[in-house]
Amino acid sequence: MPHRVLRTLPTALLALAAILSLAPGLSRAATVDVAGVQLEDRITVNGSPLQLNGAGVRYKAVFKVYTAGLYLGQKATTTEQVLAAPGPRRMTITMLRDIDSAELGKLFSRGMEDNMERSAFSKLIPGVIRMSQVFTDHKKLLAGETFVLDWVPGTGTVLTVKGKVEGEPFKEPEFFNALMRIWLGPKPADWQLKDALLGKKK
Repeated sequence: MPHRVLRTLPTALLALAAILSLAPGLSRAATVDVAGVQLEDRITVNGSPLQLNGAGVRYKAVFKVYTAGLYLGQKATTTEQVLAAPGPRRMTITMLRDIDSAELGKLFSRGMEDNMERSAFSKLIPGVIRMSQVFTDHKKLLAGETFVLDWVPGTGTVLTVKGKVEGEPFKEPEFFNALMRIWLGPKPADWQLKDALLGKKK
């Protein structure tokens, strides 16, 4: 009898594993491969579950610069829906080539300015200067390194570079949306990337 139990035990464990894998909320999050970068399709930010809305590659000429992934609580297919989305939001950027991070900071500042009215942008200048200084201090971002932009209601925009939170959150409610307009505004950094972040098929 004991030998029979031992023989059937592996089968029972396999069956249990199969049942658990089908149970709601117990299955592991899948990953999406974007130019060799693995992005989880579901994450949690400040206790709120988010899903990968879309992801793509930023190109400069024919060169791949970085991957970007946008996480939201609900699916959005327009810029307006992303900007109005309630709850936490996240944009994650992973470098695909070495880049001067000070130059990247300048490009982000220009991208914000190009996609906003001048009066609205002027109110964010202190935050823009502080963000640019963060990137300047890092000097370089190497291929494979990541930085993350999180919007956390009641806290602000949290900037994490190479796994380390950089300073205090940016309190201005509009700051995160201004950042999002770099990729999703009327003059996006990359039109194909904009479509990809909004989950639009090519």
